[in-house]
This record gives sequence, structure tokens and C-alpha cells, in this order.
Amino acid sequence: MTLESEADAALPPAWFTEALAAPVTEGTASLDGVPIAYRTWGGHAERGIVLVHGGGAHSRWWDHIAPLLSAERRVIAIDLSGHGDSGRRESYSFDAWAREVLAVTADAGLATPPVVIGHSMGGIVTLRLAATSGSRIEGAVIVDSPLRDPAPEERAAQRQRVFRQLRRYPTREAILARFRPVPDQPVLRYVADHVAAMSIRQVDGGWTWKWDPGVFNSRGTPAEPLTKLDCRAALFRAEHGILSAEMSDRIYDRLGRVAPVIEIPVAGHHIMLDQPIALVAALRTLLSDWDHSRPEPRP
Repeated sequence: MTLESEADAALPPAWFTEALAAPVTEGTASLDGVPIAYRTWGGHAERGIVLVHGGGAHSRWWDHIAPLLSAERRVIAIDLSGHGDSGRRESYSFDAWAREVLAVTADAGLATPPVVIGHSMGGIVTLRLAATSGSRIEGAVIVDSPLRDPAPEERAAQRQRVFRQLRRYPTREAILARFRPVPDQPVLRYVADHVAAMSIRQVDGGWTWKWDPGVFNSRGTPAEPLTKLDCRAALFRAEHGILSAEMSDRIYDRLGRVAPVIEIPVAGHHIMLDQPIALVAALRTLLSDWDHSRPEPRP
């Protein structure tokens, strides 16, 4: 057996290129006059999944994940306002973002309540949605979200390291060279390259990122997100992520000890960038279990 060279290791495997080539449809919903962009895979299945990205990210972080979840469900990836190709607001809140998820679900025409899967800041949005409108979703999956603590991108903005303003770069190559996940971690190069290329837009005089700096200045603290929910819930943590085992235990207790806690081995915070197949396998297993079991009764 020979070792891969670094160049060979960076080449996209077949599963990745096939996922990016999967048929996808783009749509735009509207909430409070703000356009909310989204992408869908899986045809016209009645049941659905909604994928919610983290702060400063966008729907394209899920491009290689969504097709692998779409065999039996329609999968939707949303650009929250202030992110990706969605519009901007004067101020942002977790409640508004939660309502955007419902607006996209309605616009996409899902016949039944979806499972909502949120990563990092998107996990806070997802749990807020479950707490306020749990009867309108089938389940909430929270992926390495700090919940009560600031998300890593918010801490970086507070320290004025990144996310404080939009810089303009003279060339596409120059801005792509600056792409780093926050917090930084090892990544699969072919995944990171794709995500980086989808994170930028051309403007007069150069290139810039798609996120709105106002996202990190005005969103505030979510109202009490940890409560008894009217839907199923599950908590995923990355072994080397930001959600500690102790914090996971506290969340488990607060959710009534009925939400499973699932660890993704070896993964960093941005699981879709370094352990995407492990993430997909864990999500498929969870969804299959939910399909063949009944929810635990709420005390």
C-alpha cells in the first residue's frame, strides 16, 4: 500500500463530485419584505429536512451533505437573512431567523412538518424554533452549538479579529486565500475550497464576502432556548468541537433527558468540513430511528 501524496489527498472523491452534481432547485421566500434564498434537493417528497448554517456561513456549506440525505426526504438548505444570497435587515434576532425557517418551509411546499438541523449559531436558531413553534416541526437536531455561550464567530467579532467589517480584495485568488473556518481546524481541502468559492461575491473594485457584518452586532441573546419541547430533539457534538461533554450533559438534563447526545469522533466544530461522511451516517441513523420509534412522552 502506498501513501497518498498531499496533492492526491486534496482531489475530490467520487461521492463528493456526485453530490455537487445532484439536481438542485433554487427558491426565494419572503419575510417582512426581506428575500430569503434557499436550495432544495430530492424532488417532491412530502417529508422534509431543513438545514440551517452557522454564523457567517450560508446554504452552500451543505452542498455535499444535502444530497446524501435526500433519498426519502426533500432537503432544504436556507440562507438566513444577512448571509449568503438572502437580503439584509436593519437588525437581526434569533426569533426572526426562526420565522425565516418556517417561511422557507411554507414556500417550498412541504406537506408535513420537517426535521430542522442547525449547526453552531444555526443550532441556536433551531432550538429557538423548537421552543416557540415545536408543533410545526417534526424534530430539532442541534449540531455542536454553544447555546448559552457566544458562538465562536461572535467571539471572534467581539475581539475584532474577523467579521467586524467587509474587506474588499483585489482578486478572486486573494480573497479565497483568506478563507478560514472560525474556529480554525483541519479540513478536507476539496470541501473547504468549494465552500470558500461559494462564500464570495464580485463587487465594484474587487471581491468581498457575502455575510453582513451587522449580523454580529445586533442579534442579541436568544430568549430562554432550553425548555420542554413539542417536538423530538437530538444533540450532536464534535469530539474536538466547542460543545463540551459537561455542557452536553446540562443540555440533556434541561431537555428532560429525552434528547440523545451523539458524538462524532475525531471531528472539529465544523463537522461538514472534516468529517462529512460521519455526520451523514449519524444523521441517517437518527432519522431512521425516529421513523421506527415513537417519541418519548413529555413529563
